[in-house]
Amino acid sequence: MSTTAVVEAVAVSQPGDTAEEKVFVASQWQLMWWRFRKHKMAMAGSIVVVLFYLIAIFCEFVAPYDPHEFSARYVYAPPQKIHFFDEEGRFHLRPFVYERKMKRDPETLRPIFAENTSGRKYPIYFFTRGPKYEFWGLFETDIHLIGLGPEPGKGTLFLLGTDRMGRDMLSRIAYGARISLSVGLIGVLLSLIIGILGGGISGFFGGWIDTVIQRLIEFLRSLPTIPLWMGLAAALPMDWPPLRVYFMITIILSFIGWTGMARVVRGKFLALREEDFVLAARFAGASEMRIILSHMVPSFLSQIIASLTLAIPGMILAETSLSFLGLGLRPPVVSWGVLLHEAQNLRTVALAPWLLLPGVFLVITVLAMNFMGDGLRDAADPYAR
Repeated sequence: MSTTAVVEAVAVSQPGDTAEEKVFVASQWQLMWWRFRKHKMAMAGSIVVVLFYLIAIFCEFVAPYDPHEFSARYVYAPPQKIHFFDEEGRFHLRPFVYERKMKRDPETLRPIFAENTSGRKYPIYFFTRGPKYEFWGLFETDIHLIGLGPEPGKGTLFLLGTDRMGRDMLSRIAYGARISLSVGLIGVLLSLIIGILGGGISGFFGGWIDTVIQRLIEFLRSLPTIPLWMGLAAALPMDWPPLRVYFMITIILSFIGWTGMARVVRGKFLALREEDFVLAARFAGASEMRIILSHMVPSFLSQIIASLTLAIPGMILAETSLSFLGLGLRPPVVSWGVLLHEAQNLRTVALAPWLLLPGVFLVITVLAMNFMGDGLRDAADPYAR
C-alpha cells in the first residue's frame, strides 16, 4: 500500500491533526493497524477466529452437557428448534424448546423424533446452572452459558443434535475446538522456534552451515507430506495415553512445518545482516545470538506474525486429516477430526447429516484464518505499493 493510501486512511479516522504528521510519527504497529482495519474480510475473519478461540478456552462453560455423557433414548436425535412463538401464536420473550417424543418407523425401526407442541415448554436460560465440571482442572463449578436450568425435568437441549450414542454434538464440537485449535497453535509455535533458529543461523553465518541447512530443508520439502505424516502417526503405539499421543501428533506436524518459516527467516537475514544497525551491534560487542534474537528478528516481526497466521490452518487441517483417517488422535479424545471420523459412512450422510457439522466449523475456521493472515500480510509493509 502506498503512503498516500495510508494518509487517506488516517485522515478519515483521525481528522484532528494533519494526516501526514500522524503517519510520519506513527510506530510500525500503528501503521499495520491502520492498514489492517481497511481489509474488511480480514477484520471479519479476525472476529471469527477470536470467537472460536474463546469457545476453545471456555469450552466447559459453553457446552451444555458433558461431551462423554450419552443417552440411549436420544440416539441420532436431530437438532432442536428454538421457538419464540407457541402453538397459539403468542410471543415469548424468553426462547424455549418443546418436549420431544420418540417413536420408531414401523418398517425401518429408525427412531423418529417429533415435537409435542401441546406438551411442556422448556425455557432456555443463559448463565444458568447445569452439570458440574472442572474448569481447566482448577476449580469445580456448574455455571453454563446456555441450558434449561438446574431442574429441567425430562427436557433436552440438543441444539446441534446427537450422535450414534446420544451425545450432544454442540458440547462435543466445543470441546473438539480446544484440541484442534490448540494443535494448530502449538504446532506453529514449535515450527516458529525451529524455523527462526535454523533459518537465522543459515542466513546469518552463510558458508557451509547455510549449505547444510538448506540441503536438509530441500530434502524434507521433497518428501510427500501426507504419506510422511501418516507413516509417522501410524508408528505411534496404540496403548499410549491420549495426552502423549496429542503431544506426539503436534511434534510430528511441526517436524515438517518449520521448513517454510526457515526459508522466510533466511531470506530476511540475508537482507539484514549487512545493515548498519547489525554492524553497530557487532562493533558494540553483542554476541551473535543476541544480534539475531534482539536486533534482527524484531525488525521483521510483523512478517513473521503474518506467516504464522497463514500456517495455522495447515496445521489444523493436518491434524483433522490424520484423525479422520484414524491415524491421529483417537477416542476418548474429542477433536474435530475424531468427530468427522465417526461420521464417515453413507448412513450418516443420509440419516444424520448434522454429524458433519464439525466439518462446517473447520471450513469456517480455516477461511477466517486465511482472511486474517492475508490482511496481516498486506498490512506488514504499510508503504508497499
